[in-house]
Amino acid sequence: MSAKQFIALLSSHVAGDEDQFLSIALQVAAQEARSGNAAEAEKLKRIVQRLRDRVSDPPKAQSVVPMARPRGELLEFVQSAYPKTGLDGMVLADRIRARLNRVVRQQSERALLRDHGQVPASHILLVGPPGTGKTMTAAALAAELHLPLFTVRLDSLFSRFFGETASRLRLLFDQVARTRGVYLFDEFDAVGSVRGDSNDVGEIRRVLNSILTFMEEPNATDSIVIAATNHPEILDGALSRRFDEIVEYDVPNGDAARTLLSRRLRPLKLADKAWSDVEPATKGLSQAELVRAADTVVKDAILEGAKTLSPAALRAALDDRQALKGRLNAQR
Repeated sequence: MSAKQFIALLSSHVAGDEDQFLSIALQVAAQEARSGNAAEAEKLKRIVQRLRDRVSDPPKAQSVVPMARPRGELLEFVQSAYPKTGLDGMVLADRIRARLNRVVRQQSERALLRDHGQVPASHILLVGPPGTGKTMTAAALAAELHLPLFTVRLDSLFSRFFGETASRLRLLFDQVARTRGVYLFDEFDAVGSVRGDSNDVGEIRRVLNSILTFMEEPNATDSIVIAATNHPEILDGALSRRFDEIVEYDVPNGDAARTLLSRRLRPLKLADKAWSDVEPATKGLSQAELVRAADTVVKDAILEGAKTLSPAALRAALDDRQALKGRLNAQR
């Protein structure tokens, strides 16, 4: 083991960074294997695997990583949680799952990347219609990496006092640099709109410029900053170029809709022969809309004591969602 690796190993142990600690240990194992010490390398790999198995689930007492000070100011516009459901709990298109798994792998092996002069993806933009899984993705990434999820409430972030919003952003990005986690900016178009827009105001421009500056700063903790938006077309081009990954979501196709409904309807079962009647009513509905329709059917079945799924009831619930969506779209 080199002195650099030994220092990094001790530093990660002192910081309580289990992922980095194990990653460095694997680097040492690889180095031993290259030096011809295959038995020692294999022994070290087994130890690392046992440690990973031991910490695969976060301890129950560790509900949320405490936020760094100034606690009071940050808690005015940041909510914290420790999600449990990872990417396997989501119905995702293969292309989306592959990109998200790449982020998880880069974050899990970030020490190895840095040894080769690279850094893991840490700025991610999620775009797509409402209800397609963007917010849930942020929670799933936090669960995969055993990190807290910090959700930034943009409505509380903005201040009517001149310059105060930018100073709050400074506090937030200082937090990003101190405490490793997943930081979610939902409805990001509220602050990321194109500079110079005729409806823009001076404070919005100042906030956007501040975000651009902060995103250029080194991220010593490898925290993940996620921005989610339903309107990527209005984002400033300079901002979108700051993201390492841009993941595009869409409403589920027929196969994905069926998988999602089947999962959500459990223990009720959706028969193959009933799907041909149900499928047309799923077209254009988001994941969230499909979930709500399935939940309606399950709740009714529980209250009525039904043991089997009524395809007619599911079709009716989906039709209701289609009608509601049509009325809302007509009002826009």
